[in-house]
Amino acid sequence: MLLTIFQIIVIQLILPIFLMISLWKEKSKSKLEWIVQMTSTTLVTFWIFQSGRWDWIGYYLRYLLLILLIFAIYLSWKKVRHKTFRLSFNRKEKFNLGINVFLIIIFGMYNMFVLTSYTVQEETVELSFPLRENTYYVGQGGSHTQMNYHHAYQSQQYALDVVALNSFGIRASGLYPEDLSKYEIYGDALYSPCTGEVIESRRELVDLTPPDTNPDQPEGNYVAISCDNNDAIVYIAHMKQNSMEVNEGDTVQDGQYIGAVGNSGNTTEPHLHIHAEQDGAGVPIRFDGEFLTRNRLIRN
Repeated sequence: MLLTIFQIIVIQLILPIFLMISLWKEKSKSKLEWIVQMTSTTLVTFWIFQSGRWDWIGYYLRYLLLILLIFAIYLSWKKVRHKTFRLSFNRKEKFNLGINVFLIIIFGMYNMFVLTSYTVQEETVELSFPLRENTYYVGQGGSHTQMNYHHAYQSQQYALDVVALNSFGIRASGLYPEDLSKYEIYGDALYSPCTGEVIESRRELVDLTPPDTNPDQPEGNYVAISCDNNDAIVYIAHMKQNSMEVNEGDTVQDGQYIGAVGNSGNTTEPHLHIHAEQDGAGVPIRFDGEFLTRNRLIRN
């Protein structure tokens, strides 16, 4: 987990800021050289803005990143606006140009993957959002692995992982606390996303102390609801021990209280996991008509 924290800080903050400073400080000899470097910096920053996990370090920092990018572009453009469009390049300049072209290709492709994750072609299952008490953040969600690691697994390919944010736009008090109460979402009430029948449930597993996990019972405490208005089975996982208010065979109504968010099962921290299956395959879900992807906020 320390590696994850390190990667987030380096990739989401240090890398784009380094590229922006390089763009600002670089003494480009021509507009072409500047355009290539500006394009690579912009594509890297946009990819981080869209696909980064901003709930770890502050959701609103992502907008500061865009402001810094605009300033870097403006200040660097002032240096080259009167220069010629193209000049011959020496070996070092060709090398730098090649690196920036490589970044344009790679991160141009990454940004395309992110854009494709915002839509789905398949028929969707319409659900009600099961949380009401906080500002919620989608940590995993979308139709591509760039935005949703669940998409690599057929049964969960459109699953969502959701956390809550505090007033600073962060999911917890501290980077990775062991105290479950420091996670904003822990204990939040869960409501049935549809009307249907509870066909599976579990309630007795303990809530784990991060970073402990239980891969042998990955769902942890959970309910599976067969919804009346479609053929989908909706799974709500990692619930709080003994918080369940429904049992197998019960009929539940859309919006009925069913339990609370916990940290049971194969989970590294408290969060809501929800996905829908039909014949063992994951199907896209919409909440109140919206297909949710990473970095979306749901305010209640």
